[in-house]
Amino acid sequence: MTRTASIPTTDTDAPRVGARGWAALVVLMLPVLLVSVDNTVLSFALPEISIALAPTGAEQLWIIDVYPLVLAGLLVTMGTLGDRFGRRKMLLIGATGFAAVSALAAFAPTAGLLIAARALLGFFGAMLMPSTLSLLRSIFQNRDQRRMAIAVWASAFSAGSALGPIVGGFLLEHFAWGSVFLIAVPVLIPLLVAAPLLVPESRDPNPGRIDLISIALSMATMIPVVYAIKSLAVDGPSLVAGAWALLGFGMGYLFVRRQLRSRTPMLDMALFKRGSFSGAILVNLLSVVALVGFLYFVSQHLQLVLGLSPMMAGLALVPGMLAMIVAGLSVVPVSRRVPPHIVIPVGLAFSVAGYLIVAFTTHEHGVLPLVVAFVVLGIGIGAAETISNELILSSAPAAKAGAASAVSETAYELGAVLGTAVLGGIITAFYRGALVLPEGLPADVAHAAGETLAGAYTAAQQLPGQLGTALWDAATAAFGSGVMVTSLIGAGLVVAAGVIAAVTLRKAPSH
Repeated sequence: MTRTASIPTTDTDAPRVGARGWAALVVLMLPVLLVSVDNTVLSFALPEISIALAPTGAEQLWIIDVYPLVLAGLLVTMGTLGDRFGRRKMLLIGATGFAAVSALAAFAPTAGLLIAARALLGFFGAMLMPSTLSLLRSIFQNRDQRRMAIAVWASAFSAGSALGPIVGGFLLEHFAWGSVFLIAVPVLIPLLVAAPLLVPESRDPNPGRIDLISIALSMATMIPVVYAIKSLAVDGPSLVAGAWALLGFGMGYLFVRRQLRSRTPMLDMALFKRGSFSGAILVNLLSVVALVGFLYFVSQHLQLVLGLSPMMAGLALVPGMLAMIVAGLSVVPVSRRVPPHIVIPVGLAFSVAGYLIVAFTTHEHGVLPLVVAFVVLGIGIGAAETISNELILSSAPAAKAGAASAVSETAYELGAVLGTAVLGGIITAFYRGALVLPEGLPADVAHAAGETLAGAYTAAQQLPGQLGTALWDAATAAFGSGVMVTSLIGAGLVVAAGVIAAVTLRKAPSH
């Protein structure tokens, strides 16, 4: 299209969408809700899965982490392919595969097969998330409307997380754990029907050639690095973890060098020279690390230590999810007047307070401090996610929205992996180091109890009288010993996100 005087010079001057555009937004919320429900449901279903499938400590982490690991490794590739072949097309393919594999995961008989199903879900999930965000970029060209659309998009994660514990809790109390995966089917069928009718197709008009070498290098970068982090968190420093890290960083160097030399790079590295883009990516990543790490150990504390049912544990966290939604929507008018390098650090100060509440009050007062802590945490995370995602999209050309969205989603999913691997690994390490098993335990029982808190719970239920009580008291004391340290580390990560925002987003436009 030839540029004319009627073309707006800024995103704020761009045309505003009508009812059809907002209807398309509703359709695009379905996969977002699904992914967020899936993440929360899995966290709350983990105790049931641990009891049913008896995974080792490493397998338990892999059940959660393999999905975001595979997804993170493929996001840039899928986002770029969406730019080339059509973002709506990738969305529909991903939705079909995700629904089918979810049905298979529901009936996995072993931990290994469940991990394999989760890996396939990551493959198809990589087609879903960049497509939704990049389609929003093409539908909502006016920046004021796009801010609100992205706030709704980000809030859909929180809404799904709020619905996940309730829906999942109901399912877990009435059906087997596999039922939590079957909810993908009724969510995705309406998407497959409505998306072709309401969501316009969009793609890069000049996509360039498909670079298979860059695709391979992007995957060879992400997967070894994340695997090294997981290995370090679970088993401590080792030559294996170091070798995987070196491999990943080496592949990353080759990937970046290839993009810089290519006339049509798969990922435009010039984007990372913009403070608003790189800073927003780091804020996004650290915020998700803090959120997912919090949910990982708090869900276990609520169910196993405090004895709440899955549904009651979910209801305990709903106020925090609602606070996240409200903060994400409320920050939109504020961001028009106050620059992001001020808004984000102020919001994240609330999240720091949330972690400090957990660190210093959980043992004495039970459920209430966790409810209050998650409300406070949610305020900062909700605001930071809305602003950082909008800055990422606004910093990239519209034609490259898929690739930019993929980078945003990569940060999100890498943050999910790191949240579980780092904070989850830390509390697991403290649990194993502090656990003092009572005498007289059979060898297999001692091994299971020493692996995970859920393993100790199952073992304690099977042991007679005082021996079972003694084992469970030792296990809860060991688990609690890591709560303070893990919470303080989580608070430190949030502080780092706030500092990064204050330094890197000073030149980011607020209008």
